[in-house]
Amino acid sequence: MAVAKAASGVLLSRPVTFVTGNAKKLEEVRAILGQSIPFQSLKLDLPELQGEPEEISKEKARLAAVEVNGPVLVEDTCLCFNALKGLPGTYYLWFLQKIGHEGLNNLLMAYEDKSAYALCAFSFALGPDVEPITFLGKTPGMIVPARGPNDFGWDPIFQPDGHEQTYAEMAKDEKNKISHRSKALDMVKSHFVEAGYIFQDK
Repeated sequence: MAVAKAASGVLLSRPVTFVTGNAKKLEEVRAILGQSIPFQSLKLDLPELQGEPEEISKEKARLAAVEVNGPVLVEDTCLCFNALKGLPGTYYLWFLQKIGHEGLNNLLMAYEDKSAYALCAFSFALGPDVEPITFLGKTPGMIVPARGPNDFGWDPIFQPDGHEQTYAEMAKDEKNKISHRSKALDMVKSHFVEAGYIFQDK
C-alpha cells in the first residue's frame, strides 16, 4: 500500500506522482515546490475532458490515481478572457496550436476589454479510493501582443496586473512568485503541512 495511517499523520510509502509530459511545466513545479514535497513525474495519456476547471482536474486525478495506484498530483491550466466570459479557458491549447499568439490576440480585436486571468487547478488524490482535493490559483492580467521567448505556451501574451513584462519576459524566479501556478502550489504545500503527510524513506 502507498498510503497508511501513522500516529502523527498519514504515511506515504512513495513520492507523489506528478502527472505531466511538459518539461517546462515540470521545471516550474520543481522550482516552486523545492524539497517541500517529494515527487516524481510521469506522463500519462489521460482523456481530454470537458467542463469546469475544478471538475476536469478532479476527474483527471481520479483516473491518474487508478493508473498509478498511489498518490498523484495533476494540473490543469486555463487562460480566460473576460470579454469572452472565460473562454478559451481549459481549451486554450487547441486555440494556441491552431491560431497562435496572434490569433489569440485577434479574438479580442472587437472588444475594448483586453483583461484576462490565468487559472491553475491542482488536484491531489491519496489513492484510487480517495476523493481528490483541488486547489485553485488565479492571477489577473491582460492580453498583449507577444513579447519575450516563445517557448512556453501563452506566456508571451499574458501580462500580469501590476507588471510591465509578460510572463515570458520575466525572470523565472520573479514569475514564480506571482504566477497562478505558484499560488495553487502554495495551497498544496499548506495542505500537506496541515494534513501531516509523512514520507517514508526507502
